[in-house]
Amino acid sequence: MHNKTFVAVAVGLGLVTLSACGSSDGKGSTDSKTVTLVSHNSWAVSKKVLKDFEKQSGYKVKVLEDGDAGQAVNKAILTKDNPQGDVFFGVDNTLLSRALDNGLFQSYEAKGSDLILPQYRVDQDKHRVTPIDTGDICVNYDKAYFDKHKLTPPSSFDDLVEPEYKNLLVTENAATSSPGLGFLLGSAAKFGDDNWQDYWKKLKANGVKVVDGWEQAYNQEFSGSAGGKKAGGDRPLVVSYASSPPAEVIFADPKPGAAPTGVAAGTCFRQTEYAGLLSNARNTKGGKAFLDFLVSKEFQEDMPLNMFVYPVREGAQVPAEFVKYGPQAKDPEIMAPDKIAANRDQWVKSWTSLVLK
Repeated sequence: MHNKTFVAVAVGLGLVTLSACGSSDGKGSTDSKTVTLVSHNSWAVSKKVLKDFEKQSGYKVKVLEDGDAGQAVNKAILTKDNPQGDVFFGVDNTLLSRALDNGLFQSYEAKGSDLILPQYRVDQDKHRVTPIDTGDICVNYDKAYFDKHKLTPPSSFDDLVEPEYKNLLVTENAATSSPGLGFLLGSAAKFGDDNWQDYWKKLKANGVKVVDGWEQAYNQEFSGSAGGKKAGGDRPLVVSYASSPPAEVIFADPKPGAAPTGVAAGTCFRQTEYAGLLSNARNTKGGKAFLDFLVSKEFQEDMPLNMFVYPVREGAQVPAEFVKYGPQAKDPEIMAPDKIAANRDQWVKSWTSLVLK
């Protein structure tokens, strides 16, 4: 369900250096010197930073990547009595209640978690999860298309239903994709419980295209991305991340002077990802050390250019490319996790019958 911007490209370019296969018995590692991380397939870290952790802690890290976030969370819930690993990374605010209600995590307050910015903290009485990163799900636009057609790019949810943007937007399925779900929740936060369906009726009438996941939407359908250009994508608007424009610059060769894509600032929904110590982890000591590492300044500053997300630790430096090409949304739509929990499944059901039928 979850595809972080550009990890697909990064894999293609050999930039994601870390991935390991799980032991075939599905029981993870019983070796007390190994700590096993279970994650969605967008996990990435610099070799040097991981080596530093292994050297300082004495633990070897093994990584099990389990598809996108939705799949990974569901699988972790199904295997929670006999988990595949010690720590789970990659449950976000749209799915958090599902993980907590199913008893996926045990309590642990990571060292350094007092330095996590207060707006990202949740579950403060039990400390079952630790915030690790944040990012904004937003509509991205293809600058060249709008220049060529002498059309102003949309800047808000309301703009997207205007006739001049008919048949231009591609989004992801809210039932199968994290950005797709984030975009649905953003529209519900914007228009309210009673009016978001009307908004989607208008979007549908205005020719919104829905595909299964981010990879297909961004790298095949969207005319503004390097992948989409190659694939002949013809939609100049896509639901992606605010950090997609810096990724377009960073991975381009030669590097352009400006990002080829922009962000419609009034369409953003704030996403936060968490990690936690799995309830029946075999190596709780190693798991705790690894959670401490995820909150450390070294990891937090390494993360943006590996996973294209923002740090949540106070004072962690953000790369210049992020500041220049992918600043965080100033006023994103947000929704309390308990509100998401109360409505998510029903909203996805309504959305599906409204948009896909």
